[in-house]
Amino acid sequence: MFRLRKKSPDFFETALLQDRIKADERSTGLSFLVSFFEQIRPGHTLKKKNAEANLRFAMQELKLHPELLANLQQALLSQLISTKLTSAITESGIPLSRGFWQELVNRLKHKLIPELQDETDFLYVINSVFYKKADYQWVESIPRSLWIDFFETLGFRFSTDAHRIKNELLSSLKILSFQVAQLGLEREVLNYLPENERNDHTAFVRQNYLVHELELILNENKEANAISSTSTALKEHIHSCYTLLDYIRESHADKGASIQQTYLLLILTNRLERMLLIADILDADNQFDTGRFTDLFRLLIRNENRKNSIMEFLSQGLGYLAYQIAEHKGSKGHKYITETRAEYYKMIRSAMWGGLIISFTAILKNLIGKLKLAPFPLGFLYSMNYSAGFILIEETKSTLATKQPAFTASAVAGSLDTRKLGGEPDLDGLAATVAKVSRSQIASFFGNLIIVFPMTFLLAWGYHQVTGSKIATDAAAFKLLKDQHPWRSPALLYACFTGLFLFISGIIAGYWQNKVQYGQIRERLIRHPALKVTMSPQRRTRLANYVEKNIGALIGSIALGFFLGFSGVIGKIFGIPFDIRHITIASGNVSIGLYGVGINEVPAYFMLAVFFGVLGIGVLNFLVSFALAFTVAVKSRGIHLSQYPRLLSTIGKYLFRHPRVFFLPERKSSVQNYHPLAGKDDSAL
Repeated sequence: MFRLRKKSPDFFETALLQDRIKADERSTGLSFLVSFFEQIRPGHTLKKKNAEANLRFAMQELKLHPELLANLQQALLSQLISTKLTSAITESGIPLSRGFWQELVNRLKHKLIPELQDETDFLYVINSVFYKKADYQWVESIPRSLWIDFFETLGFRFSTDAHRIKNELLSSLKILSFQVAQLGLEREVLNYLPENERNDHTAFVRQNYLVHELELILNENKEANAISSTSTALKEHIHSCYTLLDYIRESHADKGASIQQTYLLLILTNRLERMLLIADILDADNQFDTGRFTDLFRLLIRNENRKNSIMEFLSQGLGYLAYQIAEHKGSKGHKYITETRAEYYKMIRSAMWGGLIISFTAILKNLIGKLKLAPFPLGFLYSMNYSAGFILIEETKSTLATKQPAFTASAVAGSLDTRKLGGEPDLDGLAATVAKVSRSQIASFFGNLIIVFPMTFLLAWGYHQVTGSKIATDAAAFKLLKDQHPWRSPALLYACFTGLFLFISGIIAGYWQNKVQYGQIRERLIRHPALKVTMSPQRRTRLANYVEKNIGALIGSIALGFFLGFSGVIGKIFGIPFDIRHITIASGNVSIGLYGVGINEVPAYFMLAVFFGVLGIGVLNFLVSFALAFTVAVKSRGIHLSQYPRLLSTIGKYLFRHPRVFFLPERKSSVQNYHPLAGKDDSAL
């Protein structure tokens, strides 16, 4: 009654019946490669869903059936000997334009109208086999060690005996070598090298002579010893180039970085990596670094899948610059993190002075609001008032609680910095740093609010006594209270907007601090011809030192002031729910509104809700600003938090075992940067 459908044979069964592929059968070889990797690509069925399991099964089939392995080897060889390797090695994944913005424009154009693909190019093979735009994801999801095992199983080897492949590799090596030499002499690179390397004979140039020497030796078919010694010398010079690049990057903390320099270092690093791979193939020692080839294999697939991705380019090109900005923020962030009890109480005192300044800022803001002005001048005056308050806090070394997260987040990210540790992120150190940030933030909030509430109330009373009128009365005063209510107003939404502005102002501060140091503004001010005429050397030096240390914070404070000052005005102009709620300003407004309405006239339950609304505003100010800043700081360090699922559990365990340090400082100062989560040291607290 029912006819059973005959099961169709799978690829491996069919491939075993296939004739031996010949090296000159390019189309047959390409079809075989497409079909083979189709078996590894995750499918919709449960059996094929896991790419790693698919690759393990394919490797098992290759080991069981030598004829299948032979066909795969021949299929790959048929592509290598009939296509051009040069562009794959010298171009894929390496920006071709010398300028950051030029490369960005090129990507935009190619995103709209993709480039033609030459069928004789090996990149055509890559795009034909890994034709889906998300293929790089499953390729990267398979462990690197398994790919190495796969290529070892394949018996994959380049041989310099293949004349055509050797010429392709030499051509690629020469192209990369000339490009490295040229870029190494760029001003953004040369001027930041050590003194003894600032000439036209740096390691970037010297490697080019060795490439030329290696070419002559290979073309003359000299002994393996001569090839090996020259290749070894070339590798040493390439590693010297890496050392110089590391020197430039390490000097960024003092000298700053720029987009152009970051871009050049990125290109140099990529080209040096390719040169090492080629030198490893040509060194005649019959040993091949399969791991390095595996890295190139995975990189080529990602590059081709994402070659026109704007976000990929921006993430790659701006990552290190973001790191430098985060570093400048992080260096300042340490002053907001308390270690000892003395520092904890000093933080409270500093925050109390900040609260005093904000009390006057809140009073002035409400007085400005009473003026009958057009929206723009009103927003401008609000902005100037906020900016002046924030600058005064900066100049008096006081503390504003909401400015901490944008800076402390970078310091927290630094505690798991793989660039500095050279290994896995330090999650235990992160947990301890989070504890310190938590108690420091609580101390600053406490210091701000303990002054803002009573001081603003006192100033409102003083204004009433002097002028005979209240700053706000009746409906206007009640509105000041209602605007901080957590569910009768969009206060909590506006608090999130404020957190975003706090984060952006922190980025602006870090950017300008980095720019000042990269541009050598201090030295330029000291030597400025006009200042030499008008100022003494001592005054010029003081001015230059001040600008170098404070310009980033000042510009960040001004930016934050204008963000907060114009937000409400923009919301009214466009008729949209857009405004800000800043915990200290909100606290001042509550005091002014409470005095205007009268303490006895406000229901206790309503006042309690407003109080929790102010606390909620503070929490959201902190969380949004910190989360955004932490995400940028971590991403700029090349760390993906999704790879470390135990991060939150580590922090949770630390909180469970040492809850006190999240709120109060340790009773005794500790030499350790953090307390281990296990072992005898747990009893220290």
